[in-house]
Amino acid sequence: MPCYRCGARQTDPVRGASPWKRAVRHEAQVLVCPDCQRVHDLDLDTCASCGSIALICRLGEIECRSCGEVRLARADEPLVTAGPPGSARMPGLAAEVEAALDRVLGRS
Repeated sequence: MPCYRCGARQTDPVRGASPWKRAVRHEAQVLVCPDCQRVHDLDLDTCASCGSIALICRLGEIECRSCGEVRLARADEPLVTAGPPGSARMPGLAAEVEAALDRVLGRS
């Protein structure tokens, strides 16, 4: 999964904790690369109770890792693609892998 803001992809991690951070934006789990973490206006969702951006999204719920509040994700709202403007035109990982396999295997 690329960084939602700049589109950078993670490389193979070194041992230890990853410098990439998980967050929630428009009620979808996103990753934030180390460079984008330095930006103060990331437009991330915040906890309604404590205001923290340390949220995780799983199985239709959003949980605050700071205060522990859990709420249901709003399923009635349309899904929004998290990413920089124009990211819909960028090929996804599946398309990149398919193109690489076509090149390697000589498919047209």
